[in-house]
Amino acid sequence: MPRKFFKKYMPDGEQFKRHKHLSWLGDHLHDPNLWHLTRRSVSKAFLIGVFCAFLPIPLQMLLAAVIAIIFRSNLPFSVGLVWITNPLTIPPIFYFTYKIGTFLLGANAQEEEFHLSLQWITESLAHIWWPLLLGSVLTGAVLGIASYFIIQLFWAWHVGKSWRQRPSRKERKTPNNPD
Repeated sequence: MPRKFFKKYMPDGEQFKRHKHLSWLGDHLHDPNLWHLTRRSVSKAFLIGVFCAFLPIPLQMLLAAVIAIIFRSNLPFSVGLVWITNPLTIPPIFYFTYKIGTFLLGANAQEEEFHLSLQWITESLAHIWWPLLLGSVLTGAVLGIASYFIIQLFWAWHVGKSWRQRPSRKERKTPNNPD
């Protein structure tokens, strides 16, 4: 089953439940649906995690955790998938989503020389915020929904493959075990 595949990457749920910084979530972390590996919970986790990864906001992991709790998806996968955007991947991903946003808005992309200063960041952010947000939300939604269906299909394919590889009832009969 795909459970064995995904189980390798799962953290221990008991550690999360006892973590002192997560105590504000109270009994919500004790919901077994947040820790089960089912086709539905993992598919929803991929949708939530991928969507939140593309949001150009701070605290993406916290947002993914809250949404996972609300929709009762697998919490570790929802939070872990946010790391699709990490310090190495953020620049190309957000540049791509910015370009999508400018295309959709029919605006011209701001091509400026980069200066690492607070003034440059605040001035540039004022110009690029709307196309970046639009492109990021749209890309996150499309890729999140696509990942949801890909996991659904992968899970069904894997279960079907496991069933096809099982020996038939006639093959399982042995002379010592007639039934």
